[in-house]
Amino acid sequence: MIELANVHKAFGANHVLRGVTLSVPRGESMVIIGGSGTGKSVLLKCILGLVTPDSGQIRVDGRNVAEGDHDAFLARFGMLFQGAALFDSLSVWQNVAFRLLRGARKRPRAEAREIAIEKLRRVGLKPEVAELYPAELSGGMQKRVGLARAIAAEPEIIFFDEPTTGLDPIMAGVINELIREIVVEMGATAVTITHDMSSVRAIADDVAMLHDGVIQWTGPVGRMDASGDPYVDQFIHGRATGPIEAVR
Repeated sequence: MIELANVHKAFGANHVLRGVTLSVPRGESMVIIGGSGTGKSVLLKCILGLVTPDSGQIRVDGRNVAEGDHDAFLARFGMLFQGAALFDSLSVWQNVAFRLLRGARKRPRAEAREIAIEKLRRVGLKPEVAELYPAELSGGMQKRVGLARAIAAEPEIIFFDEPTTGLDPIMAGVINELIREIVVEMGATAVTITHDMSSVRAIADDVAMLHDGVIQWTGPVGRMDASGDPYVDQFIHGRATGPIEAVR
């Protein structure tokens, strides 16, 4: 579904992506791991066409992301942002239905609200939550609302940006289970970026390790612990010593 071939991106003298090559199979869940500042978020923005690579090629479902109707292209994606990124001035249901209320595929307001309430139910939130505002919700509830928004338009591809950041271990486990269930249920292709190893093991079909601007290793999550790759081994075990230098 997603193919990256020798993708480079620099911001001035900062060379973030140095030749990323990666294939994400249709209908599977790929988790990209790596330390903070290694370019995981830049990689997602390149796939979405929000950042233009300096060189290399990115294809989604066989199509070059730089070509064609970009709005129609983006309509194929759902996104769960780090920190949920809800609109404070909109009610919960309006946040969930944000895409449904706008653009060429705009739905009638009553229909959009009905869909939003159904998606809220899917992530374990009661209908009465729909009329609340983000400030009235806990962090875990906000993350669930963000997940409901990500799936509201039935996207083919869903991106999850650090889905468990700021959550306690129990709520993180709940979110991980919800993500896994929803991805399987929808048959969507999923790409998650995280450094939370519990999320990796709960969500992933495949894992890719991004470090120093390239994919150091990729393979099924079941092979991760015995990858034989020193970068992966150091990262997943949280060791201070190894090929990845700790920033002091």
